[in-house]
Amino acid sequence: MRAANVFLLLIFGLGIVPAASAQIVKKEDDEVIRVETQLIDVPVVVTDKTGRPLLGLKPVNFLVYEDGKKQDITDFATTAAPFEVALLLDTSGSTRADLQLIQSAAQSFIGSLRPGDRVSIIAYRSDGAAGQERAVSEVLLNLTDQRDTLKTVLDGVTTSHGTPYYDSLVQVVEKVFDKKPEDQFRGRRALVALTDGVDSNSLAEFEAVKKQLEKAGLICYFIQVDTRDYFEDQVLGDCHSSLWFSRQQIKRYYNKFYPQANFERIYDFCKIGQFERLDISKKLYQLADNEMNDLARASGGKVFPIADLRGAKAAFDKVAQEIGTKYSLGYYSGNETRDGAFRKISVQLKGLPPGTIIRAKEGYLAPKN
Repeated sequence: MRAANVFLLLIFGLGIVPAASAQIVKKEDDEVIRVETQLIDVPVVVTDKTGRPLLGLKPVNFLVYEDGKKQDITDFATTAAPFEVALLLDTSGSTRADLQLIQSAAQSFIGSLRPGDRVSIIAYRSDGAAGQERAVSEVLLNLTDQRDTLKTVLDGVTTSHGTPYYDSLVQVVEKVFDKKPEDQFRGRRALVALTDGVDSNSLAEFEAVKKQLEKAGLICYFIQVDTRDYFEDQVLGDCHSSLWFSRQQIKRYYNKFYPQANFERIYDFCKIGQFERLDISKKLYQLADNEMNDLARASGGKVFPIADLRGAKAAFDKVAQEIGTKYSLGYYSGNETRDGAFRKISVQLKGLPPGTIIRAKEGYLAPKN
């Protein structure tokens, strides 16, 4: 009887990491198959009904279900475990005049993190000859816990004349978190973005970016700056004003909100009337709201809206508190089906007072042959 060992590495989304547990499966003809299953991480925050974090909880306080079936918690990290954070700073559009506020708030955020937490910095800049500048995203510093180095890099952050927001999210996955995490950071990686979420010139599209973030298992926090009024004032003026809609933005507007409309699509900003400019602005901000809330909710993160950049420091303080009060649960899924389907995760609490609130990742994508 011929025997074969087949090693299957399952790499799939929303927090599955390269910690493996081997299972031996015998088929009817006695052929042996060795399957490598992956630990699925579920970051959670637990608060009382007033919003105050509950610390000192233990694995016995949690129940984890996948598609309604109870799972065995095999890994548990307390709130004291360190985090890795990709700090994304949107320095475009209306934020250009407030660069110092951004730098100061970001510095305060880094100072609020704990020893052992590591941070990477991503920001925008303008590239190209005068009159032909294009905004690009750049990873200014890879993950480090060296506070002096982080401060120096923050002091050198510049501004841009566009918002490659989706492209910067891709960089977070492909350049900052491109390697598997060390054991102490497993399930404890976060994106923290200060932005209005309105993209202007990315090559990437949101749906593709969303899948990448899900597969990377990042907890997504957004400090959402409200720039609507400023932007609308600018786009209703002369078509050669400092702010305008790029071809990519206009295309996204038509495809998302009027995919079947029977009218001519105009991609030249200067040829678009003021009524339609205003509609584009409102719709793109609506789209940004939906996208940020979608990413935050699904990952167990949160959106912190602020009226202007003067509120950035307080919002960053709340994010730092969230990061410092996260638990991480881990389990090996009992479902070995490789169908690429979305699997829903539900986390429940036991032995805690009524009114206790839990926020956790909602699920992940199963592997697919």
